[in-house]
Amino acid sequence: MSSPSQSRPVTRIPRPGNGTGRALQKGQQTKAVIVEAALGLATHIGLEGLSIGALADVTGMSKSGVFAHFGSREELQISVIREYHTRFEQEVFYPAMNAPRGVPRLRALFDNWMKRTSIEIDSGCIYISGAIEFGDRTGLVRDALVSSVMTWHAAMKRAIEHCKELGQLRDEVSPEQMLFEIHGLILALHYEARFLQTPGSINRAITGFNNILARCSQPAAVKGRPVSIQTTKE
Repeated sequence: MSSPSQSRPVTRIPRPGNGTGRALQKGQQTKAVIVEAALGLATHIGLEGLSIGALADVTGMSKSGVFAHFGSREELQISVIREYHTRFEQEVFYPAMNAPRGVPRLRALFDNWMKRTSIEIDSGCIYISGAIEFGDRTGLVRDALVSSVMTWHAAMKRAIEHCKELGQLRDEVSPEQMLFEIHGLILALHYEARFLQTPGSINRAITGFNNILARCSQPAAVKGRPVSIQTTKE
């Protein structure tokens, strides 16, 4: 190795990406703040209630500043849907993956779904309000909503199928039908608790899930005999 005195001077070339990187990071942070504010608004007033002007007022930014991060109201709405789906996965799906496959995981998925639903009784659910707002429309916003809901339904259906593979559900049980009934409980809960404000709605939804599980389970599970549970994680 050469000594420092023998080394040739090194010409340092400035990194052209440094300033750009900081600007990009700041832009991403600003966009995240806008999406956060938009998500808060959308849960209360719906995706159709979002506007560049309303977000400018909430964030203290100019309309042009907000618009520069999205380019269109449609892009803003899609960004909100994606953020909502990300949080849904983080709160409902991923924690349930710590439970063993089969009934324990299915219960964990439903329990987490119920926890989020109990909060959204006050704030509102974008999946439900969005289905009403965009149910008879076409376009990218509706496509984003449908894709998010279908992704979640696929995860629930997969959990039900695992229960069948492990012999915990009756052979004649249809995963599609079971999913339909479980989803129906969540929709009924929103209607009963949020719109009608019926007392005891959450407990009724939990009872409904237990009834579905009892009806669909193998007799051994219903009688309380131990059921073989595979602990393999996805």
